[in-house]
Amino acid sequence: MTPPLPALELGARLDRILANAERLVASLPSRALDYKPPERDRTVRDLAFHLFRVGLAYVDGMDMGALPEAWLREPAPPDLVDGPAIARYGALVRGRVSGWFEGAAPREYARVIGGYYGPRSGQALLEWTTWHAAHHLRQLHAMTVDLGLTPPAPLPASDFEGLPMPATLW
Repeated sequence: MTPPLPALELGARLDRILANAERLVASLPSRALDYKPPERDRTVRDLAFHLFRVGLAYVDGMDMGALPEAWLREPAPPDLVDGPAIARYGALVRGRVSGWFEGAAPREYARVIGGYYGPRSGQALLEWTTWHAAHHLRQLHAMTVDLGLTPPAPLPASDFEGLPMPATLW
């Protein structure tokens, strides 16, 4: 079994994954946002919002001591009408997440956070958050290609190394 990655490395990876998603979503034409593959239950718009919400849920959960499932079930708000609007939301999330990491003491990662999946340490929750966001970034890339579009940057494969990524895309 691979030892867990250090929290600061996971935080840096999460930031890079969110940045990659931000660039990808900003490049999408409005018509792409309502695309939903038959095997998926989310549109590109909802998946992109969810990816950013996963990152925000981590820091909110760490601050509140719990991560309710409802936070991860939210659809994209109606005012996120195009790729640039979703990317701006992503930029706000990145700012909030990076600010949290700047102020977090090492003991934060040992705290136990409640959630719909059971209690997890802040470290375990961060690993879950990072691979969860990375997995959705893979899905967004695949959906972009399905639409006949070219993502603005390749998948950051090195950021996936050492994470317990699901083997399947969907």
